[in-house]
Amino acid sequence: MNYLGVNNHNNEEDRNISSINKDYVRSVERKEKRQKAHKVRLIRRLSAFAVIVVVVMGWLTITLFNQTQALAAKEEKKEETLQILEEVRYEQEMLNSQILKLNDDEYIAKLARKEYFLSDKGEIIFAIPEKSDKNNNSKE
Repeated sequence: MNYLGVNNHNNEEDRNISSINKDYVRSVERKEKRQKAHKVRLIRRLSAFAVIVVVVMGWLTITLFNQTQALAAKEEKKEETLQILEEVRYEQEMLNSQILKLNDDEYIAKLARKEYFLSDKGEIIFAIPEKSDKNNNSKE
């Protein structure tokens, strides 16, 4: 024993022990390197997968948002078109009613008397100024 309390062994034994230790240490180091490399590859794969998922989710979100806006615009246009359609239908009803009235001779005679100041036999037409004309003249 030396002054440090360590036994001095034979050189041959040290080589065998250190050789075994070296082999064991190398195998442990290789195993740790493989595990570390495996973890690095796993993290890279998971990161790549996460990036792909984020990109796909972003694309889907943007697509959904754009389609929602397009749908809202089309719904608004549809409402406007339906309102115009209702107005046109009402106008068509009025015109059809007018056509039916214009096929009636009595209505045509009444309209002609009213619009063109025509008279029936024995009728006298008096032109009476309208109230709106009096109000316009007094304001001026």
